[in-house]
Amino acid sequence: MVKSEQRQAIEELVYRSCLALDTKDFKSFLELCDADFRYTISTYSPEIRREMVWLDHDRKGMETLFTNLPRHNSDHSPITRHATVYTVDLNGSSAEVVSALQVFRTQLDGGATELFAVGRFHDTVKLNEAKPKLARRLVRLETRLLGYGYHIPF
Repeated sequence: MVKSEQRQAIEELVYRSCLALDTKDFKSFLELCDADFRYTISTYSPEIRREMVWLDHDRKGMETLFTNLPRHNSDHSPITRHATVYTVDLNGSSAEVVSALQVFRTQLDGGATELFAVGRFHDTVKLNEAKPKLARRLVRLETRLLGYGYHIPF
């Protein structure tokens, strides 16, 4: 059974990761991550009947991605992540966490907000530190059509 204090700290970690990415505070996001952090975005394509991996980086790869973002020809419309933690399962010194994810995009021209992507976070959280840290984040998207020019991870 997960203690309420542990669950609250884990939920706060998930929510802070969303806030950091929403504000493009990549340094704060990486501070929430363990040294062995791994980040993957994947989806299943029924059209080709295969799993597609759209992004797969370790912590160093994420640092490089964030450093190179200004060099990309990107859509600069802000996105807002809304996560809801569903389950937290303890596994020794870590926890497996599943959260629903909805991503909203607000158009720069006109300010209309639309649902951009839907999926789930499958996080592995290390608990043996003073504060929990993200050890792995697998973003499993249901949405497969994202358009072009958006390079910031979910």
